[in-house]
Amino acid sequence: MAGDEARIKELEDLIANSQYNKRTQKAIGLYKAQLARLKDKVAGRKSGWKSEGYAVRKTGDGTVVLLGFPSVGKSTLLNGITGAESEVGSYAFTTLSVIPGVLEYEHAKIQVLDVPGIVSGAASGKGRGTEVFSVLRNADLILVLVDVQFPEHHDVIMKEIYDSGVRLNKKKPDVKIKKTAKDGIKISKTVRLPHLNNETIESVLRTFRINNADVVIRSNITVDELIDCIEDNKKYVPGITVLNKVDLVSKEYAEKIARKIQANLMISAEKKDHLEELKEIIFSKLDLIRIYMKEPGKEADLEEPLIIKRDSTVEDVCRKLHKDFVKQFKFCRIWGQSSKFPGQKLSLKHKLKDNDILEIHLR
Repeated sequence: MAGDEARIKELEDLIANSQYNKRTQKAIGLYKAQLARLKDKVAGRKSGWKSEGYAVRKTGDGTVVLLGFPSVGKSTLLNGITGAESEVGSYAFTTLSVIPGVLEYEHAKIQVLDVPGIVSGAASGKGRGTEVFSVLRNADLILVLVDVQFPEHHDVIMKEIYDSGVRLNKKKPDVKIKKTAKDGIKISKTVRLPHLNNETIESVLRTFRINNADVVIRSNITVDELIDCIEDNKKYVPGITVLNKVDLVSKEYAEKIARKIQANLMISAEKKDHLEELKEIIFSKLDLIRIYMKEPGKEADLEEPLIIKRDSTVEDVCRKLHKDFVKQFKFCRIWGQSSKFPGQKLSLKHKLKDNDILEIHLR
């Protein structure tokens, strides 16, 4: 193991000290592929991130994880937006287990989890890191909380998130790799790849012992994203960055730090400043929509919407309402943006839009 870790350090130094250009592209690609394989080996993640962690059952319309260094104010923030009673202290590691709370906003019930504060090296297991990041990979939204007095923590947290296999605010690249029995590696591209040539792609694939494959690339990817697609064990999760304790510094300094770390919002959890704005951002980032249910022959219930993810289908709604609704489904009628005319008769696979009215007919 010591040899592997020494090689990891050696490869990291090689990558850091190499200038990326057409001439060095293949070599750096190989270094990065070798590094990814070694890190997986050391972390014991050959078949994906370990599943051990805190036992947290996902509930509600979405799950948000509060992530930050110890004593950044996560417990105070959780209490401020949910009313949960997480222990609050001015010393490090107050929270020693996951504390759940429920944020109610725009009829949505959003689960918010306060996890123990992370430290540098958490992604490799230091300071309860393995447990924290197993919760993180199941989140619908990650809220990165940064103390305005320690802005350097932001880059450390972002590196830990990346090293844990989570890709924050990124979409999974459109890359298909189908292993074949013979004929080598065939590469098809529908986009230009200014940072990646065929020779580098083939070298990286062979590092992962893929010598015969049909590869179709429809996204402009980097070598790091190619490696992610080969490993196929990454999670793509939306995130927001929030700067806390801004009441302790000048407005000018807080704004300077907010720009530097590209914070979505500046708050004081202690003073409860800007928490309503934060709730609105959370709701928006979770990409939730409202559907109003209507029973046949009755008026629609416009008081209490059903909250679902954007791009959900009628089938998704049926599954949320009752486990037998999909089997018993005959047809539905829809009034709203997703229908061509009021009361249009549609099927299970129909995608719904915000503020649609849905009438389900069962057998």
